[in-house]
Amino acid sequence: MKEPKALCAQPKNTYVRACARDSLPRRFCKRLGDVLLALPLTVFFAPLMLVLTVLIFLKDPGNPFFVQTRTGRNGKPIKILKFRTMRRHSDALETMLTPEELALYRQEYKLNDDPRLLGYRKSGDGRRCFGAILRRTSVDELPQILFNVLLCGNMSMVGPRPILSEELEKHYSPEEQQLFLSAKPGLTGYWQAYARNTACYTDGRRQEMELYYAEHRSAWLDIRILFRTVVAVFSKVGAK
Repeated sequence: MKEPKALCAQPKNTYVRACARDSLPRRFCKRLGDVLLALPLTVFFAPLMLVLTVLIFLKDPGNPFFVQTRTGRNGKPIKILKFRTMRRHSDALETMLTPEELALYRQEYKLNDDPRLLGYRKSGDGRRCFGAILRRTSVDELPQILFNVLLCGNMSMVGPRPILSEELEKHYSPEEQQLFLSAKPGLTGYWQAYARNTACYTDGRRQEMELYYAEHRSAWLDIRILFRTVVAVFSKVGAK
């Protein structure tokens, strides 16, 4: 797949074109595809999810799941469910991160060597500890297949990744936000499949790739992204 081209200078027209791709029949077909794919995946991964639930509890007793509010389609807040990859009380950023780590986290909303991860003991563990492995292999996202895609229907298998409201406001213009939110958020997406952690907010590539998908979304693009996601996970392309 080619690199996304820069967005045109007419965001309103871009939004209109994107919405034209999101007709009722297309939304129905996309939802049907999500269900037909999510159902067997849930059954297939159920044993693994059960094992991970126990392991996470043994590593750090408490709720093995992490629930967070993100921004969904048309700006509607949604709850996403993930396996917990961090120690409890990890939201106390000021006490668990150094000033340098905190500044970087507030810019990219992630750290390459995050001391809050489960199993983290010393510098460098952020790439090989238990919590890091869950993230690198993307298995921490598995509960979203059952909860968000299959049961709630507030996420699709493919779409822009659901982000925090402050991320949206900080890194996207009002016109870009409108385009971004016109698509249902996804378990995987163009940015995640083709760049993963190699594209970031700082250089603008992440925003460009997410907006490219929102403007050009189609069934064929979704299929390509799904296959590319499998390749990216197993080849660890861009994984951190």
